[in-house]
Amino acid sequence: MKTLAACLLLALPPLASAADNQWVLQQGTLTYHVSHPLHQSEGVSREARGKGTCHAGQCDFLIAVPVKSFDSGDSNRDLHMIQVTRGAQFPMVTVRTHLPESASTSTTVQVDLEIQFAGQTAQYKQVPFELVTHGNEIRITGTIPATLVDFKIDPPTLLTLPVKNEIPVRVDLTWRPQ
Repeated sequence: MKTLAACLLLALPPLASAADNQWVLQQGTLTYHVSHPLHQSEGVSREARGKGTCHAGQCDFLIAVPVKSFDSGDSNRDLHMIQVTRGAQFPMVTVRTHLPESASTSTTVQVDLEIQFAGQTAQYKQVPFELVTHGNEIRITGTIPATLVDFKIDPPTLLTLPVKNEIPVRVDLTWRPQ
């Protein structure tokens, strides 16, 4: 559930055309959404950390988020989420992506993501993210279309009814040059 939340995950800031550029994630909010026939729930993390390096026209980014950092407002639900996602054994959600520096010429970018969560790795191709530049900062927003099946997580149940497989993760990240 706190997947991606990871996803963390996850887009990449466009970069200037200098030879080598370093980027740091200044602030980020990842929000997963879980839907059950009886209620809706969201978990939010503001503890994403990330770095990016650009060299020879290619940028590589890594973002990491502690599974236990997601807060749904219900400590029981959060503890159950950590159990279901094997958070004690796999305490971090990581997102890796590569992007050509030339992607910085658009306000929308399509990103391929590799997300490691709950001991599994999932690939998401061509996930759209919006980019907005404010001074030297770049804000990236979008939604990762994650599912429980992607990470081999059995859907938790409430009153014998399972949650839906879809667990979209909203991403709001602000990057700045280092």
